Amino acid sequence: MYTINVNGKDYCSEQDKKLLRFLRDDLHLTAAKDGCSEGICGTCTVLIDGKKIKACTMPISRLAGKKVVTVEGIPAEEMRVYEHCFAEAGAVQCGFCIPGMIISAKSLLDRNLNPTAEDVRKAIRGNLCRCTGYKKIEEAILMAAEFFREKRDIPEDPHHLKVDQRFRRIDAKEKINGTGIYADDLYFDGMLYARCVYSKYPRARIDRIDVSKAEAHPACFRVLTRKDVPCNIIGHLKQDWDVMLGEGEITKYVGNVLSVVASEDSEALQEIASLVEVDYTPLTPVTTPEDALKFDAPLIHPDGNVMSRSSLQRGDADAAIRASRYVVTRKYRTTWQEHGFMEPECAVALPEGEDGILVYTTSQSVYDVQRECSKMLNVPPEKVHARAALVGGGFGGKEDMTVQPYAVLMAYMTRRPVKLKYSRQESLDYHVKRHPMTMEFTTACDENGKLTAMKGVIIADTGAYASLGGPVLARACTHAAGPYNYQNLDIFGMSVYTNNVVSGAFRGFGVTQSCFATEQNINLLAEMVGLDPWEFRRRNCIRPGDRLPNGQIADPNCKMAECLDAVKDAYYSSRYAGLAVGFKNAGTGMGMPDTGRCLLSVEGGKIHIRTSASCMGQGIGQMCLTQICDVTDLDPALFVHEPADTVRTPDAGTSTASRQTAVTGEASRRAAQLLKAELEDGKTLSDLEGRQFLGEFSPKTDRLGTVSDNPISHVAYSYAAQVIVLDDNGRIAKAVSAFDIGTPVNIQAAEGQIEGGLVMGIGYGVTEKYECVDGFPKSRFGTVGFMRADEVPEMETILIRPSDGEKSPYSNGAKGCGELCMIPVAPACASAYYRYDGRFRQSLPLSNTPYRKD
Repeated sequence: MYTINVNGKDYCSEQDKKLLRFLRDDLHLTAAKDGCSEGICGTCTVLIDGKKIKACTMPISRLAGKKVVTVEGIPAEEMRVYEHCFAEAGAVQCGFCIPGMIISAKSLLDRNLNPTAEDVRKAIRGNLCRCTGYKKIEEAILMAAEFFREKRDIPEDPHHLKVDQRFRRIDAKEKINGTGIYADDLYFDGMLYARCVYSKYPRARIDRIDVSKAEAHPACFRVLTRKDVPCNIIGHLKQDWDVMLGEGEITKYVGNVLSVVASEDSEALQEIASLVEVDYTPLTPVTTPEDALKFDAPLIHPDGNVMSRSSLQRGDADAAIRASRYVVTRKYRTTWQEHGFMEPECAVALPEGEDGILVYTTSQSVYDVQRECSKMLNVPPEKVHARAALVGGGFGGKEDMTVQPYAVLMAYMTRRPVKLKYSRQESLDYHVKRHPMTMEFTTACDENGKLTAMKGVIIADTGAYASLGGPVLARACTHAAGPYNYQNLDIFGMSVYTNNVVSGAFRGFGVTQSCFATEQNINLLAEMVGLDPWEFRRRNCIRPGDRLPNGQIADPNCKMAECLDAVKDAYYSSRYAGLAVGFKNAGTGMGMPDTGRCLLSVEGGKIHIRTSASCMGQGIGQMCLTQICDVTDLDPALFVHEPADTVRTPDAGTSTASRQTAVTGEASRRAAQLLKAELEDGKTLSDLEGRQFLGEFSPKTDRLGTVSDNPISHVAYSYAAQVIVLDDNGRIAKAVSAFDIGTPVNIQAAEGQIEGGLVMGIGYGVTEKYECVDGFPKSRFGTVGFMRADEVPEMETILIRPSDGEKSPYSNGAKGCGELCMIPVAPACASAYYRYDGRFRQSLPLSNTPYRKD
């Protein structure tokens, strides 16, 4: 028997186990999160006798006579300071890392109420954050120190809210104090725990699957295989993803599921899963697009190894290139990138009604979960009720189904609640990654440095399944020419199946890769012409009224030139400064259906904001609240933001393609205008009790390839200029970012997105490397290369705002920044290192830097 004192109270356990499991599974104290169970991420940080410790590595047998404090044990008055300061600084995005950050902050401030910024960075070095870039967390801790030191009162919340102001997020408090519920925080009576059995090989024939020994295990409750799946093929866009594979079939990658086991004892799952016997005939995997395109390559899918094609032609690129004074042709290669969201994938499914299923999950659209899981079960969509828990980061990596179908299937078959979550290693090995791309780009200009044309070929490795490979390729192609003013282009791309880990959506959505290639070519052209990189870009950048390379007329709110002007001094401040620019669409565009929806309902004197738009940390609730208050001028305290739910919230589409701010933001304003009209007519909220007000917005765009002089590909574009400054040792010392994102909805959120994207972009450029060798994932969470708080450079963010007459007509001029913030960072790093050592690098991550020698 072990006795453990937690938050001032003694508890007993008959078994020795890790402290994190005892806190969560036995005591249901869920503020400490399970982000890795490897002692790497810090989301499980607690205090033991005043010292911060990672609970996932500490056995309770070592805690006799010691006192454990979790976030739930912090006194209320002290917690109010953290709640205020973290919200005021904008330190909270997805929130999954925040309780661990609070504990690390407390461990510092309990000893030192006059910390330096360096003290703070050192204190939180053991806590990873993938959303914020750490800057606002540091500011929050320094602010909290000031509040404690000076015994300052917590100010009241403001009663008015407009766009383009600082305001504490509507979802911040629950994420700070640990009361917010993520999927893994849910526990139900009679709950089963489930685990998948995965393929041993990326490509092999399955000769035999024998589950008899697993079923005979005393702790085994149920084993499912391919024969138990009513409809075995699902998929986000293209229906090509096998739910499970069975005997006689050929595996497509190591993430293929062969069986699912369930037990009432989570500790027994690994042993039960190991008893599932599988005999294989290993086959040679297809691990490069080049091999997949060979005439004798085995077909990974029946319709061939070319998953999708994309092309864009305007003008006569060949003739323009022949007539140009300067021409550059180079090949570039980018590799996978791991999303690294702090919350591993998790779903909890349970029976609802006679034959329905309720599933709580972490995803980027509850309607996608409903659609794919109901298809798998072969039941009407309304039989699967999907409800969002808080989502601990996404960045595109939670658009595809991962654990949801298996939790839903097990719950459907057993009529018991079922929790299924990835371990951190399973998440690394099996969920989608950024697409590796090989690119050959030709870019040309005249003798004065004016761009004339470009040609490009892009080959993307989409891995074993389509995922979002089609639209990712399309964005890579449509943005490949960059935010410049020239119209002769010829771009062709293919996305190719291989037996590698699946590639899918990732912040930047293909533009990150093609931007790297184009910006590198631009640097070489500038050198040939005799212009510096800033002047060359300033001479060619898109301006209002100009035509983008895809033919779309740049709106009056286009501020690419102003972004360049804003970073000019930073670029010329150092001989080791690198520069790149980028742009990114808002909305799905290209003629695809793209509808945002927001429903306001008056219930109990409160106004409920109901939309399925998924918040992975970017602040959907605050965005909608701000747009609504901007229209109605109502007190923000009157509003409740509901979690996404296929019963309660209208379908606002997937949180992808930087669309929600522009599209659902406008829908929120339209709903607010309906409410405002009733209030201006003299009605009160009491009079409106039970009334609902629905706003919808569906921007019209043209399909790719539309025959038009000036097609409208997307409802809006955002623009950015990025400067990266190296020190004399070649380390990144400072980053200056200038962004045209239209009207910022919430200033802290906009800055935080940009800072987080910047650090993620530096990771993509120089520190991170995800390895998949011969179809086998080889990376560990602690060795991928995620930046920590004491490694990030000084960051300066400049927001370029439109005047009232220049604003986009939608969402009060807001255009979004969640993806753009990452796009120009890696090429800016490459530019800086070219100036530093004269080496022209053509692949990512960059080689031969202080961060990575290979």
